[in-house]
Amino acid sequence: MCNCEVMYVVDVPNRSSAPATLLRESYREDGKVKNRTLANLSHWPRAKIDALRAVLKGATTVDQLEEAFEVVRSAPHGHVAAALGTLRALRLDSLIAPRPSRERALCLAMIVARILDPRSKLATARALDPETLSSSLGDVLGLQAASEDELYEAMDWLLPRQARIETALAKRHLENGSLIMYDLTSTYFEGRHCPLARLGHSRDGRKGKLQIVFGLLTDSSGRPAAVEVFEGNTGDPKTVAPQVKKLRERFSLQRLVLVGDRGMITNARIEEDLAGEPGLSWITALRSPAIQKLVRQGAFELSLFDERDLAEIISPDYPGERLVVCRNPLLAAERARKRQELLAATEKELEKVAQATRREKRKLKGKAKIGLRAGRVLGRFKMAKHFQVEITDQSFRYQRKSANIEQEASLDGIYVIRSNVTADEFGPEDAVRSYKRLSVVERAFRCLKTVDLKVRPIHHRLADRVRAHVFLCMLAYYVEWHMRERLAPILFDDEDRVGAERRRSSVVAPAQRSLGAEEKTHTKRTADGLPVLSFRALLAHLATLVKDTVRPTQGGLPTFVKFTEPTPLQQRAFDLLKVSHRM
Repeated sequence: MCNCEVMYVVDVPNRSSAPATLLRESYREDGKVKNRTLANLSHWPRAKIDALRAVLKGATTVDQLEEAFEVVRSAPHGHVAAALGTLRALRLDSLIAPRPSRERALCLAMIVARILDPRSKLATARALDPETLSSSLGDVLGLQAASEDELYEAMDWLLPRQARIETALAKRHLENGSLIMYDLTSTYFEGRHCPLARLGHSRDGRKGKLQIVFGLLTDSSGRPAAVEVFEGNTGDPKTVAPQVKKLRERFSLQRLVLVGDRGMITNARIEEDLAGEPGLSWITALRSPAIQKLVRQGAFELSLFDERDLAEIISPDYPGERLVVCRNPLLAAERARKRQELLAATEKELEKVAQATRREKRKLKGKAKIGLRAGRVLGRFKMAKHFQVEITDQSFRYQRKSANIEQEASLDGIYVIRSNVTADEFGPEDAVRSYKRLSVVERAFRCLKTVDLKVRPIHHRLADRVRAHVFLCMLAYYVEWHMRERLAPILFDDEDRVGAERRRSSVVAPAQRSLGAEEKTHTKRTADGLPVLSFRALLAHLATLVKDTVRPTQGGLPTFVKFTEPTPLQQRAFDLLKVSHRM
Protein backbone atom coordinates (compact mmCIF):
# COMPACT_ATOMS: atom_id res chain seq x y z
CA MET A 1 0.00 0.00 0.00
CA CYS A 2 1.28 3.45 -0.99
CA ASN A 3 0.26 6.55 0.93
CA CYS A 4 1.55 9.82 -0.69
CA GLU A 5 2.57 12.55 1.67
CA VAL A 6 4.21 15.63 0.15
CA MET A 7 6.13 16.96 -2.88
CA TYR A 8 9.19 19.20 -2.69
CA VAL A 9 11.99 20.65 -4.82
CA VAL A 10 15.61 19.82 -4.02
CA ASP A 11 19.00 20.73 -5.51
CA VAL A 12 21.24 17.65 -5.73
CA PRO A 13 25.05 18.03 -6.17
CA ASN A 14 26.25 16.63 -9.48
CA ARG A 15 30.02 16.28 -9.07
CA SER A 16 31.77 18.76 -11.33
CA SER A 17 28.58 19.74 -13.15
CA ALA A 18 25.93 22.13 -12.02
CA PRO A 19 23.56 20.81 -9.34
CA ALA A 20 20.47 18.97 -10.61
CA THR A 21 17.10 20.37 -9.58
CA LEU A 22 14.58 17.60 -8.94
CA LEU A 23 10.91 17.43 -8.06
CA ARG A 24 10.56 14.71 -5.46
CA GLU A 25 7.79 13.09 -3.51
CA SER A 26 7.99 11.80 0.03
CA TYR A 27 5.63 8.92 0.89
CA ARG A 28 5.13 6.19 3.50
CA GLU A 29 5.16 2.53 2.57
CA ASP A 30 4.95 -0.37 5.02
CA GLY A 31 5.62 1.99 7.87
CA LYS A 32 8.76 3.40 6.29
CA VAL A 33 9.31 6.91 4.79
CA LYS A 34 10.62 6.77 1.26
CA ASN A 35 11.42 9.32 -1.51
CA ARG A 36 11.14 9.14 -5.27
CA THR A 37 11.96 11.53 -8.08
CA LEU A 38 9.01 12.73 -10.17
CA ALA A 39 10.77 15.07 -12.62
CA ASN A 40 14.07 16.68 -13.45
CA LEU A 41 13.59 20.46 -13.40
CA SER A 42 17.16 21.41 -14.21
CA HIS A 43 16.17 22.92 -17.55
CA TRP A 44 13.61 25.23 -15.91
CA PRO A 45 14.37 28.94 -15.41
CA ARG A 46 15.34 29.71 -11.82
CA ALA A 47 12.35 32.05 -11.39
CA LYS A 48 9.98 29.27 -12.36
CA ILE A 49 11.69 26.84 -9.98
CA ASP A 50 11.52 29.30 -7.09
CA ALA A 51 7.84 29.95 -7.79
CA LEU A 52 7.08 26.21 -7.70
CA ARG A 53 9.09 25.77 -4.51
CA ALA A 54 7.10 28.58 -2.86
CA VAL A 55 3.81 27.00 -3.87
CA LEU A 56 4.86 23.57 -2.61
CA LYS A 57 5.79 25.16 0.71
CA GLY A 58 2.25 26.48 1.02
CA ALA A 59 2.58 30.02 -0.33
CA THR A 60 -0.97 30.08 -1.66
CA THR A 61 -2.63 32.94 0.20
CA VAL A 62 -3.23 36.28 -1.43
CA ASP A 63 -0.85 38.04 0.92
CA GLN A 64 1.93 35.59 0.16
CA LEU A 65 1.42 35.87 -3.57
CA GLU A 66 1.41 39.65 -3.39
CA GLU A 67 4.70 39.52 -1.54
CA ALA A 68 6.19 37.19 -4.16
CA PHE A 69 5.38 39.38 -7.22
CA GLU A 70 4.84 43.01 -8.10
CA VAL A 71 3.25 44.52 -11.21
CA VAL A 72 5.73 46.90 -12.80
CA ARG A 73 3.48 48.21 -15.57
CA SER A 74 -0.12 47.70 -16.74
CA ALA A 75 -1.06 48.80 -20.24
CA PRO A 76 -4.45 48.60 -22.00
CA HIS A 77 -3.87 46.00 -24.66
CA GLY A 78 -6.95 44.25 -26.06
CA HIS A 79 -7.92 47.02 -28.49
CA VAL A 80 -4.30 47.20 -29.71
CA ALA A 81 -4.24 43.45 -30.34
CA ALA A 82 -7.54 43.65 -32.23
CA ALA A 83 -6.54 46.53 -34.54
CA LEU A 84 -2.89 45.61 -35.06
CA GLY A 85 -3.76 41.94 -35.45
CA THR A 86 -6.30 42.78 -38.16
CA LEU A 87 -3.77 45.04 -39.91
CA ARG A 88 -1.24 42.22 -39.98
CA ALA A 89 -3.84 39.66 -41.07
CA LEU A 90 -4.61 41.95 -44.02
CA ARG A 91 -0.85 42.01 -44.79
CA LEU A 92 -1.00 45.78 -44.83
CA ASP A 93 2.36 45.95 -43.06
CA SER A 94 4.05 44.08 -45.92
CA LEU A 95 2.28 46.32 -48.45
CA ILE A 96 3.75 49.38 -46.76
CA ALA A 97 7.23 47.84 -46.75
CA PRO A 98 8.22 44.19 -47.27
CA ARG A 99 10.85 44.30 -44.52
CA PRO A 100 10.54 45.51 -40.92
CA SER A 101 12.03 48.91 -40.17
CA ARG A 102 11.55 51.67 -37.65
CA GLU A 103 9.84 53.82 -40.29
CA ARG A 104 7.34 51.04 -41.02
CA ALA A 105 6.72 50.49 -37.31
CA LEU A 106 6.06 54.22 -36.84
CA CYS A 107 3.59 54.22 -39.74
CA LEU A 108 1.80 51.17 -38.31
CA ALA A 109 1.65 52.93 -34.95
CA MET A 110 0.04 56.01 -36.51
CA ILE A 111 -2.50 53.89 -38.42
CA VAL A 112 -3.52 51.89 -35.35
CA ALA A 113 -3.52 54.97 -33.10
CA ARG A 114 -5.86 56.70 -35.59
CA ILE A 115 -8.33 53.83 -35.12
CA LEU A 116 -8.03 53.61 -31.34
CA ASP A 117 -7.71 57.24 -30.30
CA PRO A 118 -7.22 59.80 -33.09
CA ARG A 119 -5.05 62.62 -31.81
CA SER A 120 -2.31 64.96 -32.94
CA LYS A 121 1.10 63.59 -33.83
CA LEU A 122 2.52 65.07 -30.60
CA ALA A 123 -0.11 63.28 -28.51
CA THR A 124 0.49 60.07 -30.47
CA ALA A 125 4.23 60.29 -29.79
CA ARG A 126 3.59 60.76 -26.08
CA ALA A 127 1.29 57.74 -26.07
CA LEU A 128 4.16 55.63 -27.43
CA ASP A 129 6.65 56.85 -24.81
CA PRO A 130 7.21 54.31 -21.99
CA GLU A 131 6.91 57.09 -19.41
CA THR A 132 3.56 58.39 -20.70
CA LEU A 133 2.16 55.45 -22.64
CA SER A 134 -1.61 55.00 -22.82
CA SER A 135 -1.61 51.51 -24.37
CA SER A 136 0.69 48.62 -25.23
CA LEU A 137 1.05 49.80 -28.85
CA GLY A 138 4.61 51.08 -28.60
CA ASP A 139 5.79 47.98 -26.74
CA VAL A 140 4.18 45.55 -29.19
CA LEU A 141 5.74 47.35 -32.16
CA GLY A 142 9.13 47.59 -30.48
CA LEU A 143 9.04 51.38 -30.31
CA GLN A 144 10.66 52.19 -27.01
CA ALA A 145 10.10 55.88 -27.64
CA ALA A 146 9.21 58.08 -30.60
CA SER A 147 9.37 61.83 -30.99
CA GLU A 148 6.94 64.01 -32.89
CA ASP A 149 9.67 64.75 -35.45
CA GLU A 150 10.18 61.01 -36.02
CA LEU A 151 6.49 60.62 -36.81
CA TYR A 152 6.68 63.46 -39.33
CA GLU A 153 9.75 61.86 -40.89
CA ALA A 154 7.87 58.56 -41.13
CA MET A 155 5.04 60.37 -42.94
CA ASP A 156 7.59 61.76 -45.38
CA TRP A 157 8.93 58.22 -45.82
CA LEU A 158 5.43 56.81 -46.46
CA LEU A 159 4.14 59.28 -49.05
CA PRO A 160 6.41 58.17 -51.95
CA ARG A 161 5.06 54.64 -51.39
CA GLN A 162 1.41 55.69 -51.72
CA ALA A 163 1.10 54.91 -55.44
CA ARG A 164 2.56 51.42 -54.98
CA ILE A 165 0.34 50.66 -51.97
CA GLU A 166 -2.80 51.88 -53.72
CA THR A 167 -1.95 49.81 -56.81
CA ALA A 168 -1.64 46.73 -54.60
CA LEU A 169 -4.98 47.48 -52.92
CA ALA A 170 -6.63 48.01 -56.31
CA LYS A 171 -5.23 44.68 -57.50
CA ARG A 172 -6.83 43.05 -54.46
CA HIS A 173 -10.28 44.61 -54.69
CA LEU A 174 -10.87 46.15 -58.14
CA GLU A 175 -11.29 43.92 -61.15
CA ASN A 176 -11.95 44.51 -64.81
CA GLY A 177 -15.64 45.24 -65.26
CA SER A 178 -16.12 46.01 -61.56
CA LEU A 179 -18.24 48.79 -60.10
CA ILE A 180 -16.08 51.61 -58.73
CA MET A 181 -17.47 54.30 -56.46
CA TYR A 182 -16.00 57.79 -56.43
CA ASP A 183 -16.96 60.75 -54.30
CA LEU A 184 -15.41 63.95 -53.03
CA THR A 185 -15.49 65.86 -49.78
CA SER A 186 -13.74 68.78 -48.16
CA THR A 187 -12.44 69.45 -44.68
CA TYR A 188 -11.34 72.61 -43.00
CA PHE A 189 -7.77 73.67 -42.34
CA GLU A 190 -6.37 75.39 -39.26
CA GLY A 191 -3.93 78.11 -40.26
CA ARG A 192 -3.17 80.00 -43.47
CA HIS A 193 0.18 78.67 -44.68
CA CYS A 194 -0.45 75.51 -46.68
CA PRO A 195 -0.32 75.60 -50.51
CA LEU A 196 -3.30 73.23 -50.70
CA ALA A 197 -5.52 75.28 -48.37
CA ARG A 198 -7.98 77.47 -50.27
CA LEU A 199 -11.33 79.12 -49.77
CA GLY A 200 -14.07 77.08 -51.39
CA HIS A 201 -17.46 75.48 -50.91
CA SER A 202 -17.33 74.14 -47.36
CA ARG A 203 -19.15 70.85 -46.81
CA ASP A 204 -18.42 71.26 -43.10
CA GLY A 205 -20.31 74.55 -42.85
CA ARG A 206 -17.15 76.41 -41.80
CA LYS A 207 -17.53 79.61 -43.80
CA GLY A 208 -14.39 81.73 -44.01
CA LYS A 209 -12.12 78.76 -43.20
CA LEU A 210 -9.51 77.55 -45.61
CA GLN A 211 -10.02 73.96 -46.66
CA ILE A 212 -8.67 71.06 -48.65
CA VAL A 213 -10.58 68.67 -50.93
CA PHE A 214 -9.97 64.94 -51.22
CA GLY A 215 -11.56 62.23 -53.33
CA LEU A 216 -11.97 58.59 -52.37
CA LEU A 217 -12.13 55.56 -54.68
CA THR A 218 -13.77 52.44 -53.26
CA ASP A 219 -15.17 49.16 -54.48
CA SER A 220 -18.93 48.59 -54.49
CA SER A 221 -18.85 47.62 -50.80
CA GLY A 222 -17.14 50.82 -49.71
CA ARG A 223 -13.72 49.27 -49.16
CA PRO A 224 -11.20 52.07 -49.92
CA ALA A 225 -8.54 51.60 -52.57
CA ALA A 226 -7.12 55.08 -53.24
CA VAL A 227 -7.36 58.68 -52.07
CA GLU A 228 -6.19 61.92 -53.65
CA VAL A 229 -5.90 65.41 -52.17
CA PHE A 230 -6.73 68.56 -54.17
CA GLU A 231 -6.60 72.28 -53.51
CA GLY A 232 -9.51 73.55 -51.46
CA ASN A 233 -11.14 75.50 -54.30
CA THR A 234 -11.15 72.57 -56.77
CA GLY A 235 -14.58 71.88 -58.24
CA ASP A 236 -15.93 68.34 -58.12
CA PRO A 237 -16.01 67.80 -61.91
CA LYS A 238 -12.34 68.75 -62.33
CA THR A 239 -11.27 65.75 -60.23
CA VAL A 240 -12.87 63.15 -62.49
CA ALA A 241 -10.19 63.08 -65.21
CA PRO A 242 -7.30 62.31 -62.77
CA GLN A 243 -9.30 59.41 -61.32
CA VAL A 244 -10.05 57.95 -64.74
CA LYS A 245 -6.37 58.21 -65.65
CA LYS A 246 -5.41 56.52 -62.38
CA LEU A 247 -7.88 53.67 -62.92
CA ARG A 248 -6.82 53.10 -66.52
CA GLU A 249 -3.06 53.60 -66.37
CA ARG A 250 -1.89 52.89 -62.85
CA PHE A 251 -4.47 50.23 -61.93
CA SER A 252 -4.58 48.77 -65.49
CA LEU A 253 -8.39 48.49 -65.58
CA GLN A 254 -9.55 48.24 -69.19
CA ARG A 255 -13.22 47.79 -68.35
CA LEU A 256 -14.94 49.54 -65.44
CA VAL A 257 -18.15 51.23 -64.36
CA LEU A 258 -17.52 54.54 -62.56
CA VAL A 259 -20.29 55.76 -60.26
CA GLY A 260 -20.35 59.44 -59.29
CA ASP A 261 -22.96 61.92 -58.12
CA ARG A 262 -24.76 64.49 -60.29
CA GLY A 263 -22.43 67.30 -59.27
CA MET A 264 -19.35 65.39 -60.37
CA ILE A 265 -20.13 63.52 -63.58
CA THR A 266 -21.61 66.45 -65.49
CA ASN A 267 -22.33 66.97 -69.19
CA ALA A 268 -18.96 68.64 -69.64
CA ARG A 269 -17.08 65.80 -67.94
CA ILE A 270 -18.94 63.19 -69.97
CA GLU A 271 -18.14 64.96 -73.24
CA GLU A 272 -14.51 65.81 -72.42
CA ASP A 273 -13.30 62.96 -70.21
CA LEU A 274 -15.60 59.94 -70.47
CA ALA A 275 -17.17 59.85 -73.93
CA GLY A 276 -15.31 57.71 -76.43
CA GLU A 277 -13.22 55.93 -73.77
CA PRO A 278 -13.36 52.22 -74.72
CA GLY A 279 -14.46 49.98 -71.87
CA LEU A 280 -15.39 52.92 -69.64
CA SER A 281 -19.00 53.08 -68.46
CA TRP A 282 -20.50 55.46 -65.94
CA ILE A 283 -23.59 55.96 -63.79
CA THR A 284 -24.73 59.31 -62.45
CA ALA A 285 -27.95 61.32 -62.02
CA LEU A 286 -29.57 64.42 -63.53
CA ARG A 287 -29.85 67.77 -61.80
CA SER A 288 -33.25 69.33 -61.09
CA PRO A 289 -33.24 71.74 -64.10
CA ALA A 290 -32.60 68.81 -66.44
CA ILE A 291 -35.47 66.85 -64.87
CA GLN A 292 -37.81 69.82 -65.23
CA LYS A 293 -36.83 70.09 -68.91
CA LEU A 294 -37.71 66.43 -69.46
CA VAL A 295 -41.14 67.04 -67.96
CA ARG A 296 -41.72 70.06 -70.19
CA GLN A 297 -40.68 68.04 -73.23
CA GLY A 298 -43.14 65.31 -72.29
CA ALA A 299 -40.46 62.65 -71.86
CA PHE A 300 -42.52 61.24 -68.98
CA GLU A 301 -45.79 62.03 -67.24
CA LEU A 302 -46.10 62.37 -63.49
CA SER A 303 -49.11 60.03 -63.65
CA LEU A 304 -46.58 57.35 -64.61
CA PHE A 305 -45.90 56.88 -60.89
CA ASP A 306 -49.50 56.17 -59.88
CA GLU A 307 -48.81 52.44 -60.07
CA ARG A 308 -45.02 52.16 -60.19
CA ASP A 309 -41.97 53.85 -58.72
CA LEU A 310 -39.46 53.23 -61.52
CA ALA A 311 -39.49 53.46 -65.31
CA GLU A 312 -36.90 53.60 -68.07
CA ILE A 313 -37.33 56.38 -70.65
CA ILE A 314 -35.48 57.79 -73.66
CA SER A 315 -34.80 61.36 -74.70
CA PRO A 316 -33.21 62.85 -77.84
CA ASP A 317 -31.14 65.08 -75.54
CA TYR A 318 -29.27 61.97 -74.32
CA PRO A 319 -28.50 59.88 -77.41
CA GLY A 320 -27.08 56.45 -76.73
CA GLU A 321 -27.79 56.78 -73.00
CA ARG A 322 -30.33 55.27 -70.64
CA LEU A 323 -32.50 57.27 -68.26
CA VAL A 324 -34.27 55.61 -65.33
CA VAL A 325 -36.89 57.79 -63.62
CA CYS A 326 -37.66 56.98 -59.97
CA ARG A 327 -40.07 58.36 -57.40
CA ASN A 328 -39.67 57.77 -53.66
CA PRO A 329 -42.85 58.77 -51.75
CA LEU A 330 -41.03 59.04 -48.43
CA LEU A 331 -38.39 61.29 -49.97
CA ALA A 332 -41.19 63.38 -51.52
CA ALA A 333 -42.86 63.83 -48.14
CA GLU A 334 -39.58 64.78 -46.50
CA ARG A 335 -38.76 67.37 -49.15
CA ALA A 336 -42.26 68.87 -48.92
CA ARG A 337 -41.94 69.13 -45.14
CA LYS A 338 -38.53 70.74 -45.35
CA ARG A 339 -39.67 73.21 -48.00
CA GLN A 340 -42.63 74.34 -45.92
CA GLU A 341 -40.38 74.83 -42.88
CA LEU A 342 -37.90 76.88 -44.91
CA LEU A 343 -40.66 78.97 -46.47
CA ALA A 344 -42.15 79.69 -43.05
CA ALA A 345 -38.75 80.55 -41.56
CA THR A 346 -37.97 82.84 -44.50
CA GLU A 347 -41.31 84.63 -44.22
CA LYS A 348 -40.79 85.16 -40.51
CA GLU A 349 -37.43 86.86 -41.10
CA LEU A 350 -38.64 88.85 -44.11
CA GLU A 351 -41.52 90.16 -42.03
CA LYS A 352 -38.98 91.52 -39.55
CA VAL A 353 -37.37 93.44 -42.41
CA ALA A 354 -40.77 94.78 -43.50
CA GLN A 355 -41.60 95.87 -39.94
CA ALA A 356 -38.23 97.61 -39.70
CA THR A 357 -39.27 99.85 -42.64
CA ARG A 358 -42.57 100.77 -40.89
CA ARG A 359 -41.47 101.46 -37.32
CA GLU A 360 -41.52 104.99 -35.90
CA LYS A 361 -37.97 105.13 -34.56
CA ARG A 362 -34.77 104.23 -36.41
CA LYS A 363 -36.71 103.27 -39.48
CA LEU A 364 -34.89 101.14 -42.05
CA LYS A 365 -34.51 103.29 -45.20
CA GLY A 366 -32.81 103.16 -48.57
CA LYS A 367 -32.95 100.51 -51.28
CA ALA A 368 -29.39 99.40 -50.62
CA LYS A 369 -29.82 98.87 -46.88
CA ILE A 370 -33.21 97.20 -47.22
CA GLY A 371 -31.94 95.00 -50.04
CA LEU A 372 -28.90 93.97 -48.03
CA ARG A 373 -31.05 92.88 -45.08
CA ALA A 374 -33.48 90.99 -47.30
CA GLY A 375 -30.64 89.38 -49.26
CA ARG A 376 -29.11 87.98 -46.08
CA VAL A 377 -32.41 86.31 -45.21
CA LEU A 378 -32.99 84.84 -48.67
CA GLY A 379 -29.39 83.66 -48.86
CA ARG A 380 -29.46 82.04 -45.44
CA PHE A 381 -32.48 79.86 -46.26
CA LYS A 382 -31.77 79.60 -50.01
CA MET A 383 -35.35 80.53 -50.82
CA ALA A 384 -34.80 83.47 -53.18
CA LYS A 385 -36.33 81.58 -56.11
CA HIS A 386 -39.62 81.21 -54.25
CA PHE A 387 -40.19 84.86 -53.26
CA GLN A 388 -41.06 87.98 -55.20
CA VAL A 389 -39.77 91.12 -53.43
CA GLU A 390 -40.44 94.78 -54.05
CA ILE A 391 -38.03 97.34 -52.58
CA THR A 392 -38.29 101.13 -52.52
CA ASP A 393 -36.44 103.71 -50.46
CA GLN A 394 -39.22 103.65 -47.86
CA SER A 395 -40.83 100.22 -48.06
CA PHE A 396 -40.33 96.49 -48.49
CA ARG A 397 -42.92 93.96 -49.68
CA TYR A 398 -42.70 90.28 -50.40
CA GLN A 399 -44.88 87.39 -51.47
CA ARG A 400 -44.50 83.77 -52.39
CA LYS A 401 -44.17 82.66 -56.02
CA SER A 402 -46.91 80.06 -55.80
CA ALA A 403 -46.46 78.79 -59.36
CA ASN A 404 -42.73 78.18 -58.82
CA ILE A 405 -43.38 76.41 -55.55
CA GLU A 406 -46.06 74.18 -57.05
CA GLN A 407 -43.86 73.32 -60.01
CA GLU A 408 -40.98 72.32 -57.75
CA ALA A 409 -43.30 70.40 -55.43
CA SER A 410 -44.64 68.35 -58.34
CA LEU A 411 -41.16 66.84 -58.74
CA ASP A 412 -40.64 66.03 -55.06
CA GLY A 413 -39.14 62.59 -54.61
CA ILE A 414 -38.33 62.23 -58.30
CA TYR A 415 -34.77 61.57 -59.46
CA VAL A 416 -33.37 60.34 -62.76
CA ILE A 417 -30.44 57.95 -63.11
CA ARG A 418 -28.31 58.58 -66.19
CA SER A 419 -25.94 55.95 -67.58
CA ASN A 420 -24.30 54.60 -70.69
CA VAL A 421 -24.23 51.03 -69.32
CA THR A 422 -26.03 48.72 -71.71
CA ALA A 423 -29.22 46.89 -70.74
CA ASP A 424 -27.38 43.57 -71.14
CA GLU A 425 -24.95 44.59 -68.38
CA PHE A 426 -27.33 46.36 -65.97
CA GLY A 427 -31.10 46.32 -65.81
CA PRO A 428 -32.98 49.45 -64.62
CA GLU A 429 -33.05 48.20 -61.03
CA ASP A 430 -29.33 47.41 -61.14
CA ALA A 431 -28.55 50.93 -62.38
CA VAL A 432 -30.57 52.49 -59.54
CA ARG A 433 -29.05 50.15 -56.99
CA SER A 434 -25.55 50.95 -58.21
CA TYR A 435 -26.07 54.70 -57.95
CA LYS A 436 -27.46 54.35 -54.43
CA ARG A 437 -24.28 52.48 -53.50
CA LEU A 438 -22.61 55.90 -53.31
CA SER A 439 -23.94 55.91 -49.76
CA VAL A 440 -21.06 53.60 -48.79
CA VAL A 441 -18.59 56.34 -49.74
CA GLU A 442 -20.61 58.90 -47.79
CA ARG A 443 -20.44 56.53 -44.83
CA ALA A 444 -16.68 56.37 -45.26
CA PHE A 445 -16.48 60.18 -45.20
CA ARG A 446 -18.53 60.30 -41.99
CA CYS A 447 -16.15 57.81 -40.42
CA LEU A 448 -13.06 59.62 -41.70
CA LYS A 449 -14.18 63.12 -40.74
CA THR A 450 -16.24 62.84 -37.56
CA VAL A 451 -17.21 59.52 -36.03
CA ASP A 452 -13.98 57.54 -35.74
CA LEU A 453 -10.81 58.67 -37.49
CA LYS A 454 -11.23 62.46 -37.30
CA VAL A 455 -9.16 63.54 -40.27
CA ARG A 456 -10.15 67.12 -39.42
CA PRO A 457 -9.10 69.69 -38.46
CA ILE A 458 -5.82 69.65 -40.36
CA HIS A 459 -2.87 71.54 -38.88
CA HIS A 460 -0.02 70.45 -41.20
CA ARG A 461 1.65 73.28 -43.09
CA LEU A 462 3.44 71.33 -45.86
CA ALA A 463 1.39 70.06 -48.79
CA ASP A 464 3.02 66.60 -48.71
CA ARG A 465 2.36 66.30 -44.98
CA VAL A 466 -1.33 66.98 -45.64
CA ARG A 467 -1.34 64.31 -48.35
CA ALA A 468 0.43 61.83 -46.04
CA HIS A 469 -2.01 62.59 -43.21
CA VAL A 470 -5.05 61.92 -45.43
CA PHE A 471 -3.42 58.76 -46.79
CA LEU A 472 -2.76 57.48 -43.26
CA CYS A 473 -6.41 58.10 -42.42
CA MET A 474 -7.47 56.13 -45.51
CA LEU A 475 -5.28 53.19 -44.48
CA ALA A 476 -6.77 53.35 -40.99
CA TYR A 477 -10.25 53.27 -42.50
CA TYR A 478 -9.21 50.28 -44.63
CA VAL A 479 -8.37 48.38 -41.44
CA GLU A 480 -11.49 49.60 -39.62
CA TRP A 481 -13.71 48.63 -42.57
CA HIS A 482 -12.52 45.03 -42.29
CA MET A 483 -12.83 45.07 -38.50
CA ARG A 484 -16.45 46.24 -38.74
CA GLU A 485 -17.25 43.58 -41.33
CA ARG A 486 -15.88 40.80 -39.14
CA LEU A 487 -17.25 42.13 -35.85
CA ALA A 488 -20.74 42.81 -37.23
CA PRO A 489 -22.38 39.91 -35.28
CA ILE A 490 -21.60 41.65 -31.96
CA LEU A 491 -22.12 45.22 -33.22
CA PHE A 492 -25.33 47.04 -34.00
CA ASP A 493 -24.27 46.84 -37.66
CA ASP A 494 -26.42 44.71 -39.96
CA GLU A 495 -24.44 41.70 -41.17
CA ASP A 496 -27.38 40.13 -43.06
CA ARG A 497 -27.44 42.29 -46.19
CA VAL A 498 -29.36 39.68 -48.16
CA GLY A 499 -32.09 39.61 -45.52
CA ALA A 500 -32.16 43.41 -45.45
CA GLU A 501 -32.52 43.61 -49.24
CA ARG A 502 -35.40 41.12 -49.19
CA ARG A 503 -37.35 43.37 -46.83
CA ARG A 504 -37.34 46.28 -49.31
CA SER A 505 -40.47 46.57 -51.40
CA SER A 506 -38.39 47.86 -54.32
CA VAL A 507 -34.94 49.20 -55.11
CA VAL A 508 -36.34 52.76 -54.92
CA ALA A 509 -37.72 52.28 -51.42
CA PRO A 510 -35.57 53.24 -48.41
CA ALA A 511 -33.11 50.66 -47.12
CA GLN A 512 -34.38 48.25 -44.47
CA ARG A 513 -32.59 46.47 -41.65
CA SER A 514 -32.79 42.70 -41.48
CA LEU A 515 -34.91 41.00 -38.84
CA GLY A 516 -31.76 39.85 -37.07
CA ALA A 517 -30.42 43.41 -36.86
CA GLU A 518 -33.73 44.68 -35.52
CA GLU A 519 -33.72 41.94 -32.90
CA LYS A 520 -30.20 42.98 -31.81
CA THR A 521 -31.31 46.60 -31.58
CA HIS A 522 -34.36 45.67 -29.51
CA THR A 523 -32.76 43.21 -27.06
CA LYS A 524 -29.22 44.69 -27.04
CA ARG A 525 -28.06 41.06 -27.05
CA THR A 526 -26.74 38.62 -29.62
CA ALA A 527 -28.41 35.27 -30.27
CA ASP A 528 -25.98 33.62 -27.82
CA GLY A 529 -26.64 36.20 -25.09
CA LEU A 530 -23.62 38.46 -25.44
CA PRO A 531 -24.12 42.23 -25.19
CA VAL A 532 -24.26 44.18 -28.46
CA LEU A 533 -22.11 47.33 -28.60
CA SER A 534 -21.16 50.08 -31.00
CA PHE A 535 -17.73 49.86 -32.60
CA ARG A 536 -16.26 52.55 -30.32
CA ALA A 537 -17.78 50.96 -27.22
CA LEU A 538 -16.37 47.57 -28.19
CA LEU A 539 -12.88 49.05 -28.57
CA ALA A 540 -13.23 50.60 -25.12
CA HIS A 541 -14.26 47.23 -23.70
CA LEU A 542 -11.35 45.47 -25.42
CA ALA A 543 -9.00 48.03 -23.86
CA THR A 544 -9.85 46.63 -20.42
CA LEU A 545 -7.86 43.51 -21.36
CA VAL A 546 -4.51 44.49 -19.89
CA LYS A 547 -0.93 43.48 -20.55
CA ASP A 548 0.95 43.40 -17.22
CA THR A 549 4.70 43.38 -16.77
CA VAL A 550 5.32 41.37 -13.57
CA ARG A 551 8.55 41.20 -11.55
CA PRO A 552 9.29 38.62 -8.82
CA THR A 553 10.35 40.27 -5.56
CA GLN A 554 13.30 37.93 -5.19
CA GLY A 555 16.36 39.78 -6.42
CA GLY A 556 17.85 38.98 -9.80
CA LEU A 557 14.80 37.16 -11.18
CA PRO A 558 13.63 38.28 -14.65
CA THR A 559 10.32 40.02 -15.29
CA PHE A 560 7.61 38.33 -17.32
CA VAL A 561 4.39 39.32 -19.12
CA LYS A 562 0.92 38.33 -17.99
CA PHE A 563 -2.35 39.04 -19.82
CA THR A 564 -5.66 39.38 -18.05
CA GLU A 565 -8.19 36.71 -18.93
CA PRO A 566 -10.51 37.78 -21.81
CA THR A 567 -14.17 38.20 -21.02
CA PRO A 568 -16.61 36.12 -23.11
CA LEU A 569 -17.34 39.17 -25.27
CA GLN A 570 -13.64 39.94 -25.74
CA GLN A 571 -12.91 36.34 -26.68
CA ARG A 572 -15.79 36.40 -29.16
CA ALA A 573 -14.34 39.55 -30.73
CA PHE A 574 -10.90 37.96 -31.12
CA ASP A 575 -12.48 34.83 -32.57
CA LEU A 576 -14.40 36.88 -35.15
CA LEU A 577 -11.28 38.83 -36.07
CA LYS A 578 -9.26 35.60 -36.13
CA VAL A 579 -6.43 37.18 -34.16
CA SER A 580 -4.85 36.46 -30.79
CA HIS A 581 -4.61 38.89 -27.91
CA ARG A 582 -1.18 37.47 -27.02
CA MET A 583 1.27 39.70 -28.85
